Amino acid sequence: MAGYPEGAPHAQGMLDVGDGHRVAWWVSGNPAGTPAVVLHGGPGGRATPGWRRHLDPDRYRIVQFDQRNCGSSTPSAADDVVDLSANTTPHLLADVERLREHLGVERWLVLGASWGSTLGLAYAQQHPERVRALVLFSVATTTRREVDWITRDVGRVFPREWEAFRDAVPPTERDGDLAAAYARLLHDPDPGVRHRAARDWCTWEDVHVSLAPGHQPNPRYEDPAFRLAFARLVTHYLAAAGFLADLAPGGDLVAGADRLAGIPGVLVHGRLDVSSPLDIAWRLHGSWPGSELVVVEDAGHGGDAFLAPVTAATDRFAGTP
Repeated sequence: MAGYPEGAPHAQGMLDVGDGHRVAWWVSGNPAGTPAVVLHGGPGGRATPGWRRHLDPDRYRIVQFDQRNCGSSTPSAADDVVDLSANTTPHLLADVERLREHLGVERWLVLGASWGSTLGLAYAQQHPERVRALVLFSVATTTRREVDWITRDVGRVFPREWEAFRDAVPPTERDGDLAAAYARLLHDPDPGVRHRAARDWCTWEDVHVSLAPGHQPNPRYEDPAFRLAFARLVTHYLAAAGFLADLAPGGDLVAGADRLAGIPGVLVHGRLDVSSPLDIAWRLHGSWPGSELVVVEDAGHGGDAFLAPVTAATDRFAGTP
């Protein structure tokens, strides 16, 4: 399946969410359709037209937004000096609620991938009455164990590339929290240090996302401004294990899956995903009786192989009361 047409937004704006932040948002599809909110990955990614291919524009009112400090939202994490203290998961959850209220939505389908699946799970557990259904792919829950895997343990699969990633931080920090070490470099007063750290972090991101044959580097990392904003935000969140400590038991959204009772969901995950190994989605599925797990045998962490199963899932929930 090629997916649905990307279409074009029929409404857009900038929402003042407080703390000096303005969040960019777009609405496309059928204004009278089933509301759906799209939660992009990263942290530090952005809303793109390609996300709309997963949702039938005749049956869905599709809401997209750029999370704090990234994409078209302001201020940008690519600015020379930026304060990220008001950018945490609780802040992002509050932004989703403000946007829902601003657009007059009562309940909506939540579609998210990678970091967006973490955010979607946290949102559904905090606001279950606002969620019709969840469709999550390339599932991640951003536990401390997952952070350690991404920054250290997966180096067993890619030892040469991981050593280069580790050795890009000062020797005294190489045995510690690598996400925190990179976060410090990414805010260094010297722009050369900042941009070198952004390039090194994003090079590693491109290495560990897939074991799928023919995997190609993501062209978005060619943009220096995107690299810096993305690396700053993802290290900010990973160093804090997703800021989930106060949102889920032990900071583990799987342990809070009982809050999802009555919410239907589909989890779509790639067999070849080494960035977020399949056991993450498997464990979540086992703790969430209302969920279905679809394993895509030839997929890694994202890609066109997800289009058909994710679209099939959203098609099922169009018109969900």
